Amino acid sequence: MRRLDLVVVCRRPFRTAVVIVAAGPRASVRIVMIVRQAVKHNIWGRQFAADRHKVRKTRKTPRVPQDSIPSVSRTLADFVAATSWADVEAQSGEARRSILNFFATALGSARDPVVMAAMRTLSPFSGAATATVIGHSQPMDAMCASFLNAISANLLDFDDTHPETIIHPAAPVAAPVLALAETHKLSGRELLTAFILGVDVECRIGAAVSPRHYARGWHITSTCGIFGAAAACAKLLGLPAEVIANAIGLAASQSAGNVENLPSAAKNVSVGNAARNGLFAALLAEQGYEAAPHAIEGPVGWARTMGDKPDIARLLDGLGKTFEIARNTYKPYPAGIVFHAVIDACLQLREQIGRRFDQIDTVTVQGSTLLLARGDRPVNNERDARVSIHHSVACGLLLGRAGVAEFARETVVRPDIVQLRQKVRAEWDDGMPDGAARVTVRLSSGEVFTETVISPRGSLAAPLGDRDLEAKLRESVRTGQSNWDADGVIDAVWRLDAVADVAELLRSLRPPSAMRRTTSI
Repeated sequence: MRRLDLVVVCRRPFRTAVVIVAAGPRASVRIVMIVRQAVKHNIWGRQFAADRHKVRKTRKTPRVPQDSIPSVSRTLADFVAATSWADVEAQSGEARRSILNFFATALGSARDPVVMAAMRTLSPFSGAATATVIGHSQPMDAMCASFLNAISANLLDFDDTHPETIIHPAAPVAAPVLALAETHKLSGRELLTAFILGVDVECRIGAAVSPRHYARGWHITSTCGIFGAAAACAKLLGLPAEVIANAIGLAASQSAGNVENLPSAAKNVSVGNAARNGLFAALLAEQGYEAAPHAIEGPVGWARTMGDKPDIARLLDGLGKTFEIARNTYKPYPAGIVFHAVIDACLQLREQIGRRFDQIDTVTVQGSTLLLARGDRPVNNERDARVSIHHSVACGLLLGRAGVAEFARETVVRPDIVQLRQKVRAEWDDGMPDGAARVTVRLSSGEVFTETVISPRGSLAAPLGDRDLEAKLRESVRTGQSNWDADGVIDAVWRLDAVADVAELLRSLRPPSAMRRTTSI
């Protein structure tokens, strides 16, 4: 029987295909040779270019040649390279608050099974142990520490939030910045400068593609966090602007993470990769790797392939004059930030209904499309609970608290919690802004109670204070069963701008390992 070989050739990309059917092995070889010659001489590429030229003639407004548009990567790189401590010193207070919150969330998760499994996976491949793994005694190499500290900080949905983009800025940027500064024994001011710039880069890029980027399913903390990590690490390495631009472009080739994975550990993997691969991009650029000048905004660059045309004006407006770190917020509850208004409203309603929990007939939560899209879902585990309208209601009304314990598995599966969640109904209200919620409780007696929260605790309008963040860190050390000294960490972060050697500071925070204690006895 004669063999038939089928080769499908795309002659004009996205338009037509030529199907070639040939009999016998020799014919197959001839076809492959024809295809190779076509590729070699760019036959289809020239045809595609001609087709695009024809389309351009029909445009009413001619497209501006790409080379005439300033490169986003280079513009951001020039800004990063030229910025000094004096330019960002006014932002250092907020940067230290963000890093304090970063330590709090990382310490709260440092011994979580997800983090421990990642440590076991990476340990055999770790290089020189130069970087601290937060919550642990043994250091690892900078790449591994970046990954582990980022997933720890992001694991419980307790990290900081940039409201405009819903990016959690610190996890993907602080993790590699701390690891690199420790490895190279840099100063606290150098670390803070790089961190502030990295947050600015990731949030500006995120704002330029919001809200469509996230709406398409991209996990924006991961996809944009890598740009901040790359820029910040390139700054710490002292790279010139043209090399920093390459680092940012290299980050575009590694950007990943999807919203479908939010209720699983896969979400944290993409955040860890943003931190580690951002550092990797900077190191590759330092060694001479190059990237396309328009890797972010080009016709087939990052922004368009992962969303739509970027808003360049938003990305560059006020660059070097206003800083996105000033718009950062910190969570009082370990849940998605859009659920905080639900929790606050329910805490207030709890005071009004007293202890008549058994009389609750229905609970109606009204909010924006974002609230419903993120949280109107079944709760099957603790990760689901942290992004659930229904569990947020149960925490506020029934438990009167919404800390780490209230989102733990033991609480999530309690029969009374499950029963109350089943009484909650979510409704869309186009008049409610993102981050706001209206909660109505109807009792079996017919009484109705309603509370509306527009600016929940922890928002820009009602921010957490320094003492709140310190209390959060102490509680995280307790719930995370860490042997790190909470007060020592707090003191170290507040004086970070005066520290000459970050490596020495972080080493002082690590408790002696069991091996060292045994050896010294």
